[in-house]
Amino acid sequence: MLLEELVEVADAMAATRSRLAKSAALAAVLRRLDESEVVPAVGMLLGRPRQGRVGVGWRSLQSAAAAAEASERATLEVAELDRAFERLAGLEGAGSTGERTRLLAELSARATEPEQRFIARVLLGDVRTGALEGVMLEAIAEASGRPVAVVRRAAMLSGDLGETARLALHGDEGALEAVGLVVGRPVLPMLAASAPTAADAVAGTGEASVEYKLDGARIQVHRAGDEVRVFTRNLADITHRLPEVVAAARELPVRDVILDGETLALDESDAPRPFQETMSRFGAEAARETVLRPWFFDVLHLDGRDLIDEPLRLRRAELARIAGRYAIPGEVTADPEIAERVSREALAAGHEGVVVKAIDSAYAAGRRGSSWVKVKPVYTYDLVVLGAEWGYGRRTGFLSNLHLGARDPEGEFGEPGGFVMVGKTFKGLTDALLRWQTERFGELESSRTEQAVFVRPEIVVEIGIDGVQRSSRYPGGLALRFARVKRYRDDKSPAEADTIQTLRALLPG
Repeated sequence: MLLEELVEVADAMAATRSRLAKSAALAAVLRRLDESEVVPAVGMLLGRPRQGRVGVGWRSLQSAAAAAEASERATLEVAELDRAFERLAGLEGAGSTGERTRLLAELSARATEPEQRFIARVLLGDVRTGALEGVMLEAIAEASGRPVAVVRRAAMLSGDLGETARLALHGDEGALEAVGLVVGRPVLPMLAASAPTAADAVAGTGEASVEYKLDGARIQVHRAGDEVRVFTRNLADITHRLPEVVAAARELPVRDVILDGETLALDESDAPRPFQETMSRFGAEAARETVLRPWFFDVLHLDGRDLIDEPLRLRRAELARIAGRYAIPGEVTADPEIAERVSREALAAGHEGVVVKAIDSAYAAGRRGSSWVKVKPVYTYDLVVLGAEWGYGRRTGFLSNLHLGARDPEGEFGEPGGFVMVGKTFKGLTDALLRWQTERFGELESSRTEQAVFVRPEIVVEIGIDGVQRSSRYPGGLALRFARVKRYRDDKSPAEADTIQTLRALLPG
């Protein structure tokens, strides 16, 4: 298949909000793929090539595009692009930088301009087609004529949507049903919905396990005898980066086990360190001074017995028996007041909040249902728009990704009373807001580049965040976490915006 067909379906999905339309477009292209193309094509459409990260950043892609003119005719095939990714992923050592530059330039010259943009988004994990796992699962079922439930279970137990699609479309009869839980093969993690309070969450779940929600990194730990493997929530193998987690898993009184949990860094008093310290160490290729401690909150397999279909009540009992000091703190209750107390205790201990889990629920891998409900504080701040980047896909032609600034009354970063950039967001913007801000920002334009329009700091926007973290990415030395637009504040002037000092007070420690 020509890559052009993937680009066209990616653009079609980005241009519509309809889940049915996205699924139909995906199903149509899945049916036309050869068996050998299915796995790489699914990865590309999800912005997750099967090779993982191949060591290519935005600057390298820009240099490659500048070094060669785009092709005027579409000739690049999906299989060719997959092989190019394979070569890029295998480069290391002396001379690898030059070879990577050469390969990217060669690839860029083979691609049309739309294909160049698509390749860049795939490599940067920024496809933004709305083709998330749920839509892809529905498309695989539609393309293969298999029940969605069967496709979903095979995907969650294999942790591999591409391979699930290949089995559904080209596998033997019963191939999907034969997919089972295997120690050493990661499983898509169960996800949580949200509620404003712990009391609200318990009202929805009934009797529940109310557990601390740690501000750490999700991990899945597999142990078979003395062999231990550790995976991220995206199913990447990071065993070599977390020797202390491996050691903790080997302490447990089990032979074979699959555990779900989190890891984070602690300070000298066993309080959680800032999130970015955990993530910095989490992403390291070798052990560093920061020690990561695991906490486990679920067990999916134990000594030859699969537990994912068993109620949480049983899984919790088994976890308490085997995990000991590594089991996450929590309490089983149907009382909203007790749930609120546990939530307050978690926050007082420096954690994010709680997760409320229906006590008789099964482990629905890869799904975000109503059985698990997370509760954590949401902060809102009034910030000033400093600029916006042009959107693409369905947002092509509109100014989308906002540059956000906090007021700098003391002049730490420039003139007193100016503004310092603290983050970006494109989330929470409706079509009406996109149209309005594109027109309004044009009236306030102070300068522009090919990618963005910068504006006079006159517009205040209310932003919801989960917190802040230290960062050298922005001039203010911090970055907003999970920022999203709540509303524009026409009733407020920039002089009433929140200050960099106010945001800095949210930094842990």
